[in-house]
Amino acid sequence: QVQLVESGGGSVLPGGSLTLSCVASGNIRSIYAMGWHRQAPGKEREMVATRSLGDYTFYGDSVKGRFMVYRDYEKNTVELQMSRLRPEDTAVYYCRAEQIATMEGSYSMGQWGKGILVTVSS
Repeated sequence: QVQLVESGGGSVLPGGSLTLSCVASGNIRSIYAMGWHRQAPGKEREMVATRSLGDYTFYGDSVKGRFMVYRDYEKNTVELQMSRLRPEDTAVYYCRAEQIATMEGSYSMGQWGKGILVTVSS
């Protein structure tokens, strides 16, 4: 069974930076895309950034130019580097892996991490 574990959350001042990391564990053969979504209080979950095989990247409009997503395809990790953080970036951030194939031959359309809280406040 594949599991996603996030780390790196916490509190930061507006204008500051923070890096989130996620590692996918299990007997993984391939993951098509890994990235991050977030859910702010009272709002729906939204895509933040994702990077797929071939190094195609997608960013939500609100984070373009401020956030960067990186993957290590051998280690099955994804990192979100966040800069120029704003109070509206406050949310629970979820790691997401899509189209996961394992060595045992199983396949999953997607998997979520448990989420990690990022708070941007003065």
